This record gives sequence, structure tokens and C-alpha cells, in this order.
Amino acid sequence: MRYLYGLAILCCLVLWSSCRNDFETVASTGNLEFSKDTVYLDTIFSNIGSSTYNLKVYNRSDEDINIPTVRLAQGEASNYRLNVDGIPGKVFENVQILAKDSIFIFIETTFNVNNLPTNPKEFLYTDQLLFDSGGNEQKVELVTLVKDAVFLFPEKYADGTYETLNLGDDDNPILVKGFFLEDDELTFTNEKPYVIYGYAAVPNNKTLSVEAGARVHFHNGSGILVAPNATMKSIGAPSSDPETLENEIIFEGDRLEPGFSDVPGQWLTIWLMQGSVANEFVHTTIKNSTVGLLVDNSPVILSNVQIYNNANIGLLARNSAIIGENMVINNSGQSSLAIQLGGFYEFRHCTFANYWTGGFRSFPTVSIANSLETETEILVTDLVQANFINCIIYGNERREFSLFKDTNGAFNFKFENCLLRFEDPTGEFGNDPLYDFANPALYPETKFNLDPIFQDTELNNFNIESGASGAEGLGKPGVLPTKDLNGVTRGNSLQDPPDAGAYESIEF
Repeated sequence: MRYLYGLAILCCLVLWSSCRNDFETVASTGNLEFSKDTVYLDTIFSNIGSSTYNLKVYNRSDEDINIPTVRLAQGEASNYRLNVDGIPGKVFENVQILAKDSIFIFIETTFNVNNLPTNPKEFLYTDQLLFDSGGNEQKVELVTLVKDAVFLFPEKYADGTYETLNLGDDDNPILVKGFFLEDDELTFTNEKPYVIYGYAAVPNNKTLSVEAGARVHFHNGSGILVAPNATMKSIGAPSSDPETLENEIIFEGDRLEPGFSDVPGQWLTIWLMQGSVANEFVHTTIKNSTVGLLVDNSPVILSNVQIYNNANIGLLARNSAIIGENMVINNSGQSSLAIQLGGFYEFRHCTFANYWTGGFRSFPTVSIANSLETETEILVTDLVQANFINCIIYGNERREFSLFKDTNGAFNFKFENCLLRFEDPTGEFGNDPLYDFANPALYPETKFNLDPIFQDTELNNFNIESGASGAEGLGKPGVLPTKDLNGVTRGNSLQDPPDAGAYESIEF
């Protein structure tokens, strides 16, 4: 009986619900509310689709409503694309919203500035999202800034495959999607941004020149290769506007939305391959890569260079010759500076930091080794010199530098007038001569574990605070460069010594 009674109630409920008219609505009266009155789709490159943005449309009334039309003002000719409550299109009829409910509208765009008669470098593309018509019409503005760009990419063949580069040899080929730059592509100017797909390679005996103010963007999985006997010159200049950095050269990913402005791992690396020559980077920023700069048995001068938001390593150097000054590297999933297989290095007035918050980090800010372990052997090369003068090495871990010496090769290093973070409360390293911090041959005038008081590590702002920083007045006078990364003249006497790191102290 209980079973029959329950079944009867269930049948009544089903019959009652089937008789309801869920689609009985009233016409919209122009009282819709929106999550925003203008949808800014941020900046995109010509012919590259935007991210998907959303608009929420609210029915605050007590009745189910019907919107006769939801459409783009330019109709089917619009370069915007819509998805209204799960249905794609550009014009929609009889869109319903239940009482006290809402719907989502998703918006995307792709625009080709070459279709414009004037072909501008930048173009503000707009349209309107219209709800209803006549006296009940409501609208939401759509705005997108479209940039023209120079696109560099590997050739696509008739069979659907792409042009490749061989990073191995004939017996053991390692093929990657990429192409060699032609002679007329070897100068990057500041007239338009550059967007690179795959690896753009600088051919043997050629030079890639990147001019002041250039902007170079990489698609996912892309980078630059500098071949043996080839050269890369990225020569920026000081900028007068700290916001626009009009003369800085910037390498970053091709996603221009604010949400991607500091996301690591959007592209691969700039790789100075074994045997490349006379490389130089000046007033250059490299950000949001996997490895910012990979230097493989090559020489390079780095002056006023900043490397940020690296999924793995900021500067990876293998048996190379590097002179670095006024450098700042931060936010790396592993190390900000990793030296492997020895080489020759001198860093002056550099700030190597690591305040990575993207997950667990088991590597220190700076790692120095004269060896490299492969699958089959351990390679060893002399560390001829690794000198750090007037530098800061700091981060959010207790030990922010490590030294790995293989006795089969030389291991020469020195930290002079530096500020280092290395906490060893249990004395684990007390008997290791590499960490004999009282040794004036290895650590002359170097201080430990004094807070440098950086201005804002989350924003990659490594200015230090006047009157509070442990790096203030720590530097050795007479060490180049005479101006800091802000262009401020450094102290240059025993009475007015310079500060350690890339910046002279300032009042916050």
C-alpha cells in the first residue's frame, strides 16, 4: 500500500509539471541589466583571435521575459563572434531569461588591419551588442585595439608538414619546427611588433640586429636560435617614460591580455648556440619564457638586462664567457642564474633574486657548477672564473646559492662586496671550504642574510629602500657601471660607497 501511495503521488507530480508552460514569457521592456556597459577585449594582433570574454545579462523582474532580438550592430558583417546561452551566431531571436535569472554572452574577435584602406599600425575596432529595438533598445559597447605586426613563421608544405631545423646531426637528427631568417628579416625595427612562430634561426656568419624600442612576441613553443658563427645584437637605449619604456627592447609572448602579462612559460627561449660569436644585449627585457636566455659555449655581454617570470631558468650558461652588469633576474621555477660546465663569468652590480610563488622550488637563486651530468656520463669543464662584485643574491628560500665542484676541473669563484642569503643554522656546511664565509679570498667584504628591503618583488621591482636595506653602502667604489639601472649615478668613494645590486637606494 505504501508503495502504491508513493507511486500515485509521483504520477501526480509528473502530470502537474508536464502541464506547466515553462516558456510563457512577457516581452522585454528595456529594463535589462548588464555586468558591464562596455566590453574591452584588450589588445590583439591582426589576424590572431582574441581570448573569450563574457557579459552577463540580468532579468531582475518577477516575470520570465523574451528579448525579441540580440544582435551585433554590424550584423553578419561584424568581426565579433557571439555565443548566447550556448548558441553561436551574430544575430539571435526570442532570447528568453527566467525571472530573477541571467544568461551569459561570450564574445570573441579576429580582425585583419590589412583590410583597411589606410592599413594603420594600430586600429580601434568597435561594434555594439544590441538588445531589442525601437524604444526598448539597449546596447553594450564592444572595443578592441588591433595591432599590425610582422609575422615570421616556418613554411607549410603541400603535404601539411612544416619547415624544420635540425638541432642534432645527420646520424641523430633532432627536428624542431623552425626556419632560417632571410637577409631582409635580420633587422628588427620598432615600426611594428614582431610575432614569431616556431624557432627563428640566425644563419651562420649572419647578425640579427634588434633596434631600440623593438617589441618581439613569441607564439607558444617558439624562440630564437643563433647558429654557430652567427651573432645577435639586441641594443636598446634608456627610456624617458618608465611606463611605456619606449626605447627598451622587450621579448615576450604573443598573448597581450593583462591576464597574461606575467605568466611564465608562454614561449621557449633565446638560444645562443655553441659557437655563436660577439652577442650583446643592452637595455633589454626578456619575460614569460621557459628559459629566458640559454648561452651554450658562447660569449655575450649583458648590460641593463632584466629577465622575469621564467618557468625554469632565467639565465642558463654552459661553458660560456659572460660579462653582466646592471642585471636583474627574478621569478624562476628553478634557478634565476644557473652556471653549468664551467666557463668565464663576471657580474657587476647585478640583482639575482627568486621570489617564485608558482609552486615548490628546490633550486636556489644562483647555482654554479663545473660539471653536467648526462644520461651516459658526467662532463667536466674548468670554471676559469665566476666573480660576483657588488651583487645581491636573495630570495624567499633559506639558501639562495649553491656551489657544485667536481675535482676533475678547476673551480674558481669569488663574491666581493655582495649581499647573499645563505642560512645554515645546523652547521651542515660548516666544514665545507667552499662555504667558508670568513675566507677573504672567496668572500671579501660580503654580508649575509641582511634583508635588502626590495620595493615590490611581486611586481619585479627590485629598488632597495634608503636607510633600511642591507645592501645600502655595501658596494666597492670604482666598479663599473657608474650609473644604476634607473640611470642614477652611483656613489664612488669610501665616504659615499655605492650600494650592492642593480639599483641605488631610494625612499619608498
